[in-house]
Amino acid sequence: MLDLTAGQVRRAADGWHAVLRIGAVDHRVWSKEPPVLGASYAAELPFDGDLEARAYAARRLWRAMNGRAPSPAFHQLSKQRRERLSAAIRALDARSAGGSYRTIAEALFGKKRIPDRAWKTHDLRNRTVRLVKGGLALVRGGYRKLLRPGRRDE
Repeated sequence: MLDLTAGQVRRAADGWHAVLRIGAVDHRVWSKEPPVLGASYAAELPFDGDLEARAYAARRLWRAMNGRAPSPAFHQLSKQRRERLSAAIRALDARSAGGSYRTIAEALFGKKRIPDRAWKTHDLRNRTVRLVKGGLALVRGGYRKLLRPGRRDE
């Protein structure tokens, strides 16, 4: 079922933006002209760096409008990737609050896994340092790559 209600269409400097809810999925569309319910539309797909994502989104919208099962979002992150990003942000937050790499590792991996000796060369210390650096990279703008994964021109 297509649901387009007031407040889901807005005018912007570059045209009209609408959110089409089909089933439980929101599809975002843009138009140069105000959208008209019942009108026929075509997708315009420029051959640029975003072509693959746009084509995927257009096909996903077409499938939803024709009652087919929705495919996953183009940029859906794997569970492992989401967990690593979460750990990186947690590690950076703890480090920014003055936490040592050892205390951060204990919080992330459990105190039992952290050795009493040879901490400086232990794999979990190196992993914790990498997580903090990864969190810092996200804060410094790396999070933008999450919005456009898979692009080879960046």
